[in-house]
Amino acid sequence: MRAAALVLTVALAVLCMLWEAWLAPVRPGAWLLALKALPLLMLLPGMLGPRLRPWQWMSLLVLAYLCEGLVRATSESGPSANLAWAEVALSLTLFVLVLLECRRRLRAAAATPVSGPPG
Repeated sequence: MRAAALVLTVALAVLCMLWEAWLAPVRPGAWLLALKALPLLMLLPGMLGPRLRPWQWMSLLVLAYLCEGLVRATSESGPSANLAWAEVALSLTLFVLVLLECRRRLRAAAATPVSGPPG
């Protein structure tokens, strides 16, 4: 689950960069929109570590990509609409995997006994 979420994060970032820079930009020369992939890539190192917080942030962030994909899939046509549907599929799958990973980590933390001061 964790590995699949990491792969999907990279895949979504690559899709966003290629889409806006080369495959179907909004308008010629609008390559700066490819920078929308940076938040995904900034969370990636944190998701590799043991902390839960980056996974929680990703669960919120990926919803923005899902919304963008839905809006562009229903409002654009041609290759851009197809790329938007791919973004929807990737972000929805990533959202589910991130939620499952957060749930797994929270359950593991709850099952670990907390040693407090004696007495």
